[in-house]
Amino acid sequence: MASGGRSGPSTRGADVMSTLFLHGLGAVGEVWRGAGFSPDLPGHGSAGWDAPYSFEKHARHVLALLPDESVDVVGHSMGGVVALTLAGLVPQRVRSVVALGVKVAWTPEELDFAQALPQRPPKVFASRAEAAERFLKVSGLAGLVPAEDAVVDAGIVDRGDGWSLAQDPRTFGVGAFDMRALVGDAGCPVVLARGEHDGMVTHAQLADLQDDAVSLAALGHNAHVEDLGAILALIPR
Repeated sequence: MASGGRSGPSTRGADVMSTLFLHGLGAVGEVWRGAGFSPDLPGHGSAGWDAPYSFEKHARHVLALLPDESVDVVGHSMGGVVALTLAGLVPQRVRSVVALGVKVAWTPEELDFAQALPQRPPKVFASRAEAAERFLKVSGLAGLVPAEDAVVDAGIVDRGDGWSLAQDPRTFGVGAFDMRALVGDAGCPVVLARGEHDGMVTHAQLADLQDDAVSLAALGHNAHVEDLGAILALIPR
């Protein structure tokens, strides 16, 4: 299923007060622009560093922050995996999941590279501009968010002797996952979606997991940054 056209942020189809938004690897909760409850995941932004990391650990961190009532969960990329993991852990607390832009197929080379990244020490940059450039690259937001944006401020840290990313490099070692099993175990309605121009996952890969997978016309991997309203409209009601 495809949806076209860009529009401004909208709450169409979503009660944002009861919706949880989860950012992707390297990003921060601020990327959701206050659409709903959007915490920083462990090792990112203002959240503490607490290695080793796993999808279940992220999900349990989020669970501890949630109100007692059930919520819809929208997760981007890694956040989509966390959303599905949360739904499997506490199905009574999750009404639905929208998993956006989740990379579901990995080459051996990509897996090896992801495992090597946690071994690298945090890099210190001489200026905010350099740290901002690195954050935008790591989060995939380059070209979508200006360096002066509040999203960038949430993703970098002034150490006094220089600037660094707020992200713990060890978050890259979050581990592998079985997307088919996660979708099957969710216990709630699940929407698998991607931007039409997302280079991380193809429509065919998502359609192999779910017949009515969604590709959003004219959008890329960070479709929620390009058109938040289109993502909110995917939440089942």
